[in-house]
Amino acid sequence: MTKFGDVINAKVPVLIDFYADWEGDSCDFSGVLRVVAAALGDKAKVIKIDIEKNEVLAEALRIKGNPTYVIYKDGEMKWRQVGEQDANTLINLMQEYL
Repeated sequence: MTKFGDVINAKVPVLIDFYADWEGDSCDFSGVLRVVAAALGDKAKVIKIDIEKNEVLAEALRIKGNPTYVIYKDGEMKWRQVGEQDANTLINLMQEYL
């Protein structure tokens, strides 16, 4: 697996969805992320990280709620929100960091 530091230090903004498989609507969230990724193209990265498979990282970042969305730019956390977000909201947020 790619190191987290490499992911957040990308040359483009990164939207991360921290999720767990036990959340009932994870399929719906995946659809939202596909729309966001398609809208942003190669101007940004959109990834999902399973907190159950990455417990140490989730603890280090104090991920408590699911889903938790985080935007990084140049290795720095710029925005964080717990709870469902629609595609347009996420696209607009990411465009602020392009």
